[in-house]
Order: sequence, then C-alpha cells, then structure tokens
Amino acid sequence: MSDKDVEPADERGYELGPWWMGLGTAGAVALIVFGGLVAAWFFFRLPGTPENLSTGYYQVARLAAVGLVIAGSALLGRRRTRTAADEETNEPERA
Repeated sequence: MSDKDVEPADERGYELGPWWMGLGTAGAVALIVFGGLVAAWFFFRLPGTPENLSTGYYQVARLAAVGLVIAGSALLGRRRTRTAADEETNEPERA
C-alpha cells in the first residue's frame, strides 16, 4: 500500500472560514434588511425583546454591519472588474 492510497485522517468535514464567507450580494442585503426588522422589533418592544435593550441592539448592529461590509466588498469587486474591462477595450491594438 503506497502513501497515495491512504487518505489523511485529520481531514475535517467543513471549510475553514467565517460563516458569512459565501453569502454574496443577495445574502448581504438580506442581513441588512433582517437587522433593520429586528431593530424595529426591539424598538416597539414586541414579544421576545430582551430585558437589556442595549445588548439586543448591539447584536443587531453587528449583524447589519457584516451585511454592509459584504455588500460594500461586492460592489467594489464589481467596480474593479468593470474598470479593468473598460481599460482593456480602450487600449489601441498593437501589431
């Protein structure tokens, strides 16, 4: 039996990285909207609102901030891609 036939025993069944890594733009918008809805829920003190409102608002702000960072990163990536494509089309052809 060679080393190629043996699978590594320390292989984990999950990817390393943050939970928001694969959300994309739609997921980012969903996080922002969900954060706003939960903040409104806390503001009106509907059932399920925590006793300490500052803790609840802090958690919601973190959730919305993650959404904003993902959305901003996605928009920057699109802008860079578009700028690179425009630069390629504007270059004169060389013979």
